[in-house]
Amino acid sequence: MSSSSSWPVIVVTGANSGVGLGICQRLLVQLISKSPTDAQPHYDFHVQKTTTGDISFNGLTLILACRSRQRGEDARDKLYQFADEQVRHLEILPGYDGHAETFRKHLTIVVHTVDLSRIQTVFRFADEVIKTYPYVSHLICNAGVASFVSINWLLAIKQLAMDWVEAVTAPIYYAQEVGQVSQDGLGWVWQCNVFGHYVLFRTLKSHLAKYQTSTGARVIWMSSHESSPIYYDPTDWQLVKSTHSYESSKFQIDLIAHQLDQASLQDSDRLPTRHLIVLPGVAGTNIANALLGTFSSMCMFLAFYLARFLGSPYHLITAFKAAISAVHLCLVPLAFLPTVSLTELDDSDPTATVEVGFRYVSECDRWGKERVGTMKLMRSKEHKNQCDDLLDHCERLFTTFCEAEGRPVHS
Repeated sequence: MSSSSSWPVIVVTGANSGVGLGICQRLLVQLISKSPTDAQPHYDFHVQKTTTGDISFNGLTLILACRSRQRGEDARDKLYQFADEQVRHLEILPGYDGHAETFRKHLTIVVHTVDLSRIQTVFRFADEVIKTYPYVSHLICNAGVASFVSINWLLAIKQLAMDWVEAVTAPIYYAQEVGQVSQDGLGWVWQCNVFGHYVLFRTLKSHLAKYQTSTGARVIWMSSHESSPIYYDPTDWQLVKSTHSYESSKFQIDLIAHQLDQASLQDSDRLPTRHLIVLPGVAGTNIANALLGTFSSMCMFLAFYLARFLGSPYHLITAFKAAISAVHLCLVPLAFLPTVSLTELDDSDPTATVEVGFRYVSECDRWGKERVGTMKLMRSKEHKNQCDDLLDHCERLFTTFCEAEGRPVHS
């Protein structure tokens, strides 16, 4: 039986809808079970395939980090109802051991508001979390925005004709607004997707470090199949001038997450807080739906099913299935995850890439059965330099905001 001092305290940004809500639902399904399947190391990439320890928990605090308190509270009520349905389902099964009822008794779902486009609210959110909870075990950086304004239908038809699956996996035909800035005067997409989460991690860093169980604390960074260095201009690191700010922000997330993970692993004084990159695959979410009417949304889902039928492993379609990679990374013992030994980057050719790690990807078969796969994370000396500069910009900005609020800046 797990001790209450080891029960997870999980923060999920953007938890009231889309993949964020799917992550919360999937966490409940898994942890209500005595033997959560998503915690098992049964995929090809695991370094071992069996566990000897108990990886179940008798309680959970799930923190829904949402912009709207009303939408957050609606999601919280739905999640409690969802949990009750799961308990009722398990209670009638032969050999039921009472774990589900115990877990439900110790389940706490709370809403704390945060707007990643306003750093003052990120500080306030972190202060509330630190004062209220003894530690944070998982920070799931899921919330994201895109400045999509229209679809270039000529380009869409061209990409669909050339490669249907790629066109509905990593589309290049969304026109994006240029020049959007936040109330803080920063690039809006960049602040919401990258810097807001960076500040959230930095302010919660010491609280994550307090979770010193054998499983260790984790930060899950949500990337995308659309992540690409092609459009990234490091001189426009806030992505204000970029016509592909969404794709570039996801590339920045890949850069930052890997660098933070390497820095944490090299800190031998304590159990490291791991930074893990997740791709949820393709699901119908509000980001794309905002551009589409009812008929176009139906066509989009039909296109997703067709892509899956044609062999795409990335079209999970539902948020619950798309959440499998994030939930697996939350629950699986870290000892079972693959590692990549440090490789020297090529100084003679700064654009030459080498394998430096993995991104964990939600996948499925033709019939929609979900699983977790990996994609190699490739980096070059040029990418390393870009990441160093980007983290320096983030840290300087973080310090500036802290000083403006009269807050101490902890390392």
